[in-house]
Amino acid sequence: MEINQIRQSWVEILYVLERKNHIAWLVFFDARLAEFNNSTLTLDFSDSRKFASAHEYGNIRSDHVKALEAAIKEVLGADIQVVEKQ
Repeated sequence: MEINQIRQSWVEILYVLERKNHIAWLVFFDARLAEFNNSTLTLDFSDSRKFASAHEYGNIRSDHVKALEAAIKEVLGADIQVVEKQ
């Protein structure tokens, strides 16, 4: 799988996530897909950090990663680990 395949399905993945766990959707809706290597998807939240707005959920993202990974599996049929760009 390539990152472009994930990008093409990202809106659908977020829709599935929102339907199942609205809080998790809020946590990940502003993520940018930064990199995909060896079944690991790296998300970049630098834009939300730049603005330091009220939708910065960095402190609770780790609690909702499994919900995002499940939505990715439902849409793409692949086990993908999600990590945050440091």
